[in-house]
Amino acid sequence: MTNSALIDLRSDTVTKPCGDMLKAMAAADVGDDVFSEDPTVALLEETLAERSGQESGLFFPSGTQSNLVALLTHCQRGDEYIVGQNAHTYKYEGGGAAVLGSIQPQPIEHDGDGTMPIEKIKAVIKPDDFHFARTKLLALENTIGGKIIPQSYISDTRKLASQNKLVFHLDGARVFNAMVAQGVELDQITRQFDSVSICLSKGLGAPVGSVLVSSKDVIDQARRWRKMVGGGMRQAGILAAAGLFAIDNNVNGLEQDHLHAQRFAESMVDVPGIEVVGDSAHTNMVFLKTAPEHSASFLTACSAEGVLFTGGAQMRLVFHKDVSLEMTSNASTIVQSVAERLKLG
Repeated sequence: MTNSALIDLRSDTVTKPCGDMLKAMAAADVGDDVFSEDPTVALLEETLAERSGQESGLFFPSGTQSNLVALLTHCQRGDEYIVGQNAHTYKYEGGGAAVLGSIQPQPIEHDGDGTMPIEKIKAVIKPDDFHFARTKLLALENTIGGKIIPQSYISDTRKLASQNKLVFHLDGARVFNAMVAQGVELDQITRQFDSVSICLSKGLGAPVGSVLVSSKDVIDQARRWRKMVGGGMRQAGILAAAGLFAIDNNVNGLEQDHLHAQRFAESMVDVPGIEVVGDSAHTNMVFLKTAPEHSASFLTACSAEGVLFTGGAQMRLVFHKDVSLEMTSNASTIVQSVAERLKLG
């Protein structure tokens, strides 16, 4: 199987810059960003801050570092942040807040729609007592597992955070997917948060980068933390140009990714031995389940046929700009064929 024939659905992080994006990167006007002299970085930060309804922005190499710096900026040693059990900031970022910031996570199980029950959040907010960590921050993720966090829930948790004097942070790694799926402007989702990490290297197709947006004061503090954790870059406008190209040209394409995911999910509904988790696609993601004894062989067989996705208790297939309608159809045919050959049903 040649690489050109592969249908890579492992993640929307596997996207590659198109020719026009590469041209924009090559033509970028650059300077030393640690000295705040890179005009392209500044333009990207200003653009995303304005679109998200925030005052200021700061460019980072990765979403993991952007989230980490947000937590380091908002919280002190011995503080605690409330977060979902499956949220990226808790489960998939190496425990950075605890290891590097001495910030204690308080994870909560999610409901089926990806939200954390309000009553469970209330129950874990600690009283002001020296026996306990200080509850300082509430973090959401949107989308999470491809699921859109409802606008009404964001408003309810914003109110809860304000009542309890908690900082309200959003891991918005796929916030543009949530925006497009709901047909709203970016700031309708992001303006209720005290800080938001916005990733450019997933469905938007940039090779690198996230931007943390917040108040000017928070971003000024975050700049110091970014330097401390090694995120200060020099002629980073080459990378920022890719981000600008992405938000100007690739946002609308997310709708096609969602449609491709939905089309694939629909094709799996009646395949014996395969369960579409949740009965549908969630934005650009489809989750499949087989009997546990078949999952490893199923994943391996699909990979051998050129369809790559991640596995475990359930399998995740992520559709992105580098997966066409024809590739979606081919992936469906291959997965169905493998399921039939392995007699999963």
